[in-house]
Amino acid sequence: MMYGVQGYVKGGAMIGRPGPRRVLSEDAILDAALALLDEGGLEAASVRRIAAAVGVAPNAVYTYFPDKAAVQRALVDRILGAVDHRALTASGLPWRERIHGLALEVRARLSAHPAVVPLLLGGPMDGPEALALGEHLLDVLAEAGLAPDVAARASYLVIVYVLGAVALETAEHPGAGPLPPEAERIAARRDAFAAAPTEHFPRTAAAAPVVAEYVSTEQFRWGLDRLLDGIAPPA
Repeated sequence: MMYGVQGYVKGGAMIGRPGPRRVLSEDAILDAALALLDEGGLEAASVRRIAAAVGVAPNAVYTYFPDKAAVQRALVDRILGAVDHRALTASGLPWRERIHGLALEVRARLSAHPAVVPLLLGGPMDGPEALALGEHLLDVLAEAGLAPDVAARASYLVIVYVLGAVALETAEHPGAGPLPPEAERIAARRDAFAAAPTEHFPRTAAAAPVVAEYVSTEQFRWGLDRLLDGIAPPA
C-alpha cells in the first residue's frame, strides 16, 4: 500500500476521492503572467509558461485570451486599473496637486513591475482602465479652465512625460523585479558619471551631481511642474 497526495494506490488502482480542481480565470492567468514577468522579464511570460504556472494545458489559456498579445494588453490595463483614481477625482484638491498625485502613483506602480513598461509602450492604451484614467485626467484639466481641445493636447503631454520618464528609469535596470531603491540608483549613476573623462565632457562632469539624480522623485516632480506651468490657463 502506498499513500499518494489525494488518495492511495492499492493493487495498481487509485482509491479515494480525486484532488480539487484548479480554478482557472482571467485573474489567475494575469496573476501568473505578472509573476513570471517580475521573475524573468518579457521572455519568461509565454503562454506555455503561464499555463504551467496555473497547472493547465496551454489550450485552456486560449479559452480566455486569443493569444499572448491579448494577455499582455489585459495585464497592462490591470496595472493601470490598480492606480488610485481618487488622486484625480478628489475635487477639494488643486488641479495641479491632483495631477501630481496621479503621476507619482503611476510611476510607483510601474517601478514595481518594470517588465510591464515595454508592454505598455508597445501597444495602444485602449483598455477600459486606461480609458477611465484618461477620462479623469481630462476632467481635471477641464476643471482647471482649459478648453476641450487644449485639455486633450495637455493630457497627451502629461501621459508622454510620465511614461517617458518611467521608461528611461526602468531602461537602466533591464533585469526582472522591482527597481532598486532610489538612493541606490542615484549612487550608481553618480559613480558612473564620476568616471567620465573631464577633459572630453567638461559640462557633463560639472553637472554630474544633478545628472545623477535624473531618476529621483525630486527631478520627476520638477519636470512635471515645468510641464504644468506651460499648460496652465492664464491667471
